[in-house]
This record gives sequence, structure tokens and C-alpha cells, in this order.
Amino acid sequence: MKVIIAGGGTAGHINPALAIAEVLKKHQPDVDILYVGARGGMECRLIPEAGYRFKAISVKGFQRRLSPTNIARNIKAAVLAGTSQIEARKLINDFQPDLVIGTGGYVSGPVLLCAAKKGIRTVIHESNAFPGMTTKLLSKDVDLVLLAVDKARARLPEAVRCEVVGNPVRQDLLSLNRDECRRKLNLGNRSLVVSFGGSLGAAPINRAVAEVMERNRLRQDLLHIHGTGRAGYDDFLKDLAKRGINPKLQKNIDVREYLNNMPELLCAADVVISRAGALTVSEIEVAGRASILIPSPYVAENHQFHNAKVLEERGAAIVIEEKDLTGSRLYAELNELLGDPERLRKYSAAAKSGAVPDAAERIYALIARLMEQKG
Repeated sequence: MKVIIAGGGTAGHINPALAIAEVLKKHQPDVDILYVGARGGMECRLIPEAGYRFKAISVKGFQRRLSPTNIARNIKAAVLAGTSQIEARKLINDFQPDLVIGTGGYVSGPVLLCAAKKGIRTVIHESNAFPGMTTKLLSKDVDLVLLAVDKARARLPEAVRCEVVGNPVRQDLLSLNRDECRRKLNLGNRSLVVSFGGSLGAAPINRAVAEVMERNRLRQDLLHIHGTGRAGYDDFLKDLAKRGINPKLQKNIDVREYLNNMPELLCAADVVISRAGALTVSEIEVAGRASILIPSPYVAENHQFHNAKVLEERGAAIVIEEKDLTGSRLYAELNELLGDPERLRKYSAAAKSGAVPDAAERIYALIARLMEQKG
């Protein structure tokens, strides 16, 4: 079987694509996979590193907020909307796929649309609780829409064929042992707080966390590990220094640019403080961790807010919108949660109840069924 997978722009689109590619290879070792991404996107590096054949097309998204700069960007996006169709058609004609799978991002639009027009089997996986523009526009054209959460179904046309499958997560997260992860971190009986704002970081979260660390600096029953992100590391250390804190001398503070061992940290944590990207939320659920979520207000359709609300409504998370975020608010919410073991247990159990650890296998089963039905 020959498969094109298209998606990119963020890890939330790329990681599910890689998970789908892996499960396809697991069940069909001879599957021929071509990954199509946006020229200049992070997928240009990540996909070849993962060992998959990669082709790029030129495509850009439209800016909703109008300004002279954004108007110019939208003109360029309109031009690329036409050329991307031509590039997608050539890739499909050359590769002759049996199936095309889109995982989101603007690049999946022209590839899926072209494939659907040619009668090729097509599938979209939507990782967010609020479906993205690509999913909404193409949902009637594709054969199957796969949803991470049931709440997304209400935001799509009734006639669309949808299946709830969850988000595929990193496989190592499924096999880790909590006690072993805590031993590796030498936690003992201490609580572990893990906080981060993404690979690039988030300045508002960094500022709030710095104040939390200052207020908790004397606590010996707590270890707080924070990932500042690439852009915020130096500024975060300067902020701590102004507060009289040297992380190297503080046994309860661990500051890193990037959290390379994220699965182990999620497994060992008592509370996670983070944005509410779809994959982050799914990994928090699989790990069964209580969380304080600070959705990014800068993403399309404000989808992180909707992702976070799913956990809040289930009694699994505290949601603080960025406009309401202060160091004192975050400190109060965190310490109240840590000081109530029963509430912490309930939040963790509620998070776990929404986990879909076999999401990748569910996706493969539905794809296999689709191929049989159309064959």
C-alpha cells in the first residue's frame, strides 16, 4: 500500500502523523509512505530525521487580523493557494497513493482536496477539541474524519462521518513505571511540579513561574522543574537572579531550556503546569496527572482554550486564561492543590479517565476497514 501523510507547522500536527506512520509500518511492514509538509516548516527537519521520505510544497495560512503587514501576507497566501494545488497534484500523480491522510496544518488542505477530487481514499485526523479550519473545510470531501475528543463532533456538519479515536502519544509514556521514574529523580517523599510553555517558551508563564519559585524557595517537600523554552532561558535566569535565586544552589529548583525527558517527568509529576496543546493534554491524560492549564490565546480558533475546558469540565484540571495569569494566582492555585491530597487524587483519576492509550491502534483499525470497504 502507498500512503501520503500530510501535516505540519507544529508538533501537534507532526507527532500524530509520525505515530500513524509507525502503526502503519507495524501492521504493514511493506507500506510505502511519503510525507508532505510545508516548505520551511519544522517538519522539513523532523520528518527526514525520523527516517521518512519527505517532499515540501509552498503554502501559507491566511491572517485573520488585518493590518498592512497581514494584508501583504494574505496576498502571498492567496497566490500560494493556487500554486500549492498544482504542486500537490504533481506529487499525487507521481506517487500514485492508495490513501492520503491529513493531520492538520495548512499544508494538508491542498493535498487532501486534490486526492479527494481524484477519488483517492482520504482521512483527516483532528487533534483538537475545536476543529481547525482545514478539517472544517474538507470534512465533507474526505472519506473519514478521526477526532481526538467527542466534543469536536458538534462543530462539524451532521452528515460528516466521524469516529472518536483520541490522540496517539509517545509510546514510551505508555510503558513507564511511576515509582521508577520518581527514584531516578531522587524525589523521595517530595512532590514534583513540572512546568513548561512549549519548545520556544512562553514569556507570561515564565514570569509567573519565577514568582512561584521565589515564594516556594524555602519548601523542602517540593521539587519544581521548569522548562523555559529556547527563547526564554537567559531572561528567566536573570529574573530569578533579581529575586535572589540561583538555581544551582537551590535543591528544590531545576531550570532547563528544554525538557528532554518529558515522558519520565510527566509520569513522576504530581502537578503539571503548561499550555493546552492537543498532544500535551493527551499526554497529561495518559500519564494521569493533575494539571494547571494556561491556554495560548494566540492560536487559530482559540483551540487551546477548548482543549483545556475538556479537562476542566471533567474535574481534571484548573484553567487560568493568560489574561488572568499572575504569579500570585498561580502560586495560590498550585499550593492549594498540593496541600489537598484527596483533591489531587481526584484530579489525577479524572485525567486518566479521558486517556486513550490505544489511539494509534484505533486509527489503524479504522483505516484498514476503510480500505477494505473501498477496495
